[in-house]
Amino acid sequence: MSEFELYLTVGRDHILDINGYDHILFLIALCAIYQLKQWRILLVLVTAFTVGHSLTLALSIFGYTIFSPPVIEFLIPVTILITAIYNIVQARERKTKEKLAVNYAMALFFGFIHGMGFSNYLRALLGEEESIWLPLLAFNIGLEIGQIIIVAIILGISYLVMNLGKVRQQMWQYAVSALAGVMALYLIFQTNLWW
Repeated sequence: MSEFELYLTVGRDHILDINGYDHILFLIALCAIYQLKQWRILLVLVTAFTVGHSLTLALSIFGYTIFSPPVIEFLIPVTILITAIYNIVQARERKTKEKLAVNYAMALFFGFIHGMGFSNYLRALLGEEESIWLPLLAFNIGLEIGQIIIVAIILGISYLVMNLGKVRQQMWQYAVSALAGVMALYLIFQTNLWW
């Protein structure tokens, strides 16, 4: 296995690891308002998230860390909570180009925060590597592949629930967003910033 394949696999497996469910939960909240037929919009949205965390991941690897790990652990579930609340508030409104632009901006900005969460893990893996560009690129591509797998699963479940289960999209959006919001609150109160 080449170095590129190794880091690509590590990135993919890192995002798919159920122990890192905070990132999976964010993707669930992000996908809650979309249907299978909107997969192109969602792919661009997830890619905006990837661009955000890729930039921050690179900056963090080079020593430009903005926040300490406990603050990052706090901010990641805050991004989930904000996304869930936004979904609930926007549930009755039509998706316009302006709202899509807001969604993309949120995904990009929240990607910055999640990238800081990935950085400690990747820094530990890299150790004293001489060149980090190839591992960094491969890791980010692996993360994107993992995210696309998660999004495909979420969209598949949404399709089954809404089309076979005859659940209205608005009710599904409320339920998924509320569940993600409650879990985010739990994660917020589990962080070290409270103690």
